[in-house]
Amino acid sequence: MSKRLTEDKRITDFFACDVFNDAAMRAYMQPADYARLQRVKEQGEELDRELADKVADAMKEWAMNKGATHYTHWFQPLNGLTAEKHEAFISIDKEGNTILEFSGKSLSKGEADASSFPSGGIRNTFEARGYTVWDVTSPAFIKKSQGGTGVLCIPTVFCSYGGQALDKKTPLLRSMEFLNKQAKRVLELLGAPAEKVFPNVGAEQEYFLIDKETYKKRDDLRFTGRTLFGAPAPKGQEKSDQYYAKIRERVLDYMADLNEELWKLGITAKTQHNESAPSQHELAPIFNTANIASDQNQIIMETMKKVADRHGLSCLLHEKPFQGISGSGKHNNWSLCTSDGRNLLDIGKTPKENKIFLVFFLAVIAGVDEYQDLLRMSCGSFGNDLRLGGHEAPPGIISIAVGERFAHMFEAESPLEIKSNVKEYIKMGINWVPKVRRDDSDRNRTSPLAFTGNKFEFRLVGSMQTLATPNTVLNMVTGEMLRKIADEIEAHGKEDLDNFVAALITRLIKEHKKIVFDGNNYSQEWREEAKRRGLMNFESCVESFDALERKEVKDLYISSGVLTEEEMHARREIYLNDYANTVKIEAQTMLSIYRSQIEPAVMRYHGELAKAAAALSELGLGKVQKSKAAEIENLLTAADNIARALDGETKNAQRISEAKAKAVAFRDRVVPLMLRLREKADAMQLICDKSVWPFPTYSDILFYE
Repeated sequence: MSKRLTEDKRITDFFACDVFNDAAMRAYMQPADYARLQRVKEQGEELDRELADKVADAMKEWAMNKGATHYTHWFQPLNGLTAEKHEAFISIDKEGNTILEFSGKSLSKGEADASSFPSGGIRNTFEARGYTVWDVTSPAFIKKSQGGTGVLCIPTVFCSYGGQALDKKTPLLRSMEFLNKQAKRVLELLGAPAEKVFPNVGAEQEYFLIDKETYKKRDDLRFTGRTLFGAPAPKGQEKSDQYYAKIRERVLDYMADLNEELWKLGITAKTQHNESAPSQHELAPIFNTANIASDQNQIIMETMKKVADRHGLSCLLHEKPFQGISGSGKHNNWSLCTSDGRNLLDIGKTPKENKIFLVFFLAVIAGVDEYQDLLRMSCGSFGNDLRLGGHEAPPGIISIAVGERFAHMFEAESPLEIKSNVKEYIKMGINWVPKVRRDDSDRNRTSPLAFTGNKFEFRLVGSMQTLATPNTVLNMVTGEMLRKIADEIEAHGKEDLDNFVAALITRLIKEHKKIVFDGNNYSQEWREEAKRRGLMNFESCVESFDALERKEVKDLYISSGVLTEEEMHARREIYLNDYANTVKIEAQTMLSIYRSQIEPAVMRYHGELAKAAAALSELGLGKVQKSKAAEIENLLTAADNIARALDGETKNAQRISEAKAKAVAFRDRVVPLMLRLREKADAMQLICDKSVWPFPTYSDILFYE
């Protein structure tokens, strides 16, 4: 626990104390107003101005009692980050008196500059007006600085003057409504109606912690989030001695402080441990509704960085901050629940008896199969490409691991062949330890999407990415398959429904078995097998962005109401431009570091070595010095040529106007030169005296005290 906590201060005493949750609403609102707001949240009733004013009054009083002086509409623009513009509660009335003001209008709607965020062409530079609109379902919260200054943060969606979605949250909320509608249709037809169906998400967040002073000496980390140079440390993760190992004291203090900050914000940070790479760690919260889970993950990432700074550390969220060791992902655990507490992906007593489970289970599998490119696109970025397929994360081939129990079903092409739910226990050979029940299947950590009992774990998501986009896609493709299933059942009618649904389940198994794979996704054999099956394989995310141009994908987005064609086109442009700009910044940073730091340092050392070799040669000595000087000379010459070529290709790529052509140019012409320049520079590092190297090495960064 944090040093600030004492035996007299329990977690339950302050949990969610900085969240305008149900407890706070009840305390600051009239019962009738609170009940009306709940109906708005849960049943979609209209939020009128009168109720908005009452909520605003209550929220203002609560926030000011917590020390807040400002409020902000907190939103998630298309750069994948969060944004906020602070407004003070203080105002001046007509008589010139100072008053504290926060109306329902201020709560419900704000204005932000829509031209300064990525828009993919939806907004011109001179068209600035955009709107932020309150997401009633996600609770407001207070962010506090270390000095105690508080800002009331109101989660909102963000749209342009014309109403086009300019954020990550709007499509997520639309996809949740689409999924809810189609899932309720299916449940009604199967005789198990529900008032509401919603996706629940729990995301495991991986990250690195390094010493802040070391971080400040690395321009590549500061500008790009990852190391562009660096020879491997003598020790990596070969001995598997970091994973789940004892957490070093400095990190443990950080984690305790982080947990306290998150608990105050109502985020149930549950699990923490060391990950597989040196200085890598993981945090996992308890599940929440998809849009709230997405909001909370953004808060988690921001808080991780803020608390790290407080402890003299830097938190790295890049997917691949260090070459040669595992990168970081964000395992997105996704399930479907009803408002009365049912998990629709829970098999119950026996899958044979549970047609509802099978229908929903197969709807997810069918959706993933039909829209493989969309799933890959939802996790696409240059940073994540560096991680995927590297024996630490799944490859860019989308497949689903269902476990031994359900793999048997796909092999038999029949739901009737599912093994019964028999309780099995692991035999430890030690009488006095408790009996441990064996799960239905093992976990496949190499699979992009794995069914793990009563949820699907989407392991492709990058550690730095928002949860909104992958969950939007999961919601939408599942909702589409449920729509098709509901249409078929409605067309058939109620007569002989059980046999019809059984035949439908069997057909889905046969049609989509090709996407199911429970083996080693890292192996070359799987790549060859996937090709034989006709599965898509995107080695780079650049091609996956073309999913938004595919007719079937366009039809799905439009018919589901998740995105318009204009909004789809804008996102493709943004993704491609982000890829190109990321590589451009990395190339420019690399050239700057090489020319202003590495090359001068190596040249000085080279000169000293040459002088030593010349002096020793008069004595018939200095062969080693001469050889090393010649080796450095060759490396310097080669690196200089590569740097010149890299500079030229970066400028050439930047001149290209068409978004995909530019991204391809950066990927195919710039990135290979970056790798070659790094190879030469890292070779120089291993030759030069450590004292002359201009910045901290991997050994310094990863194995700090």
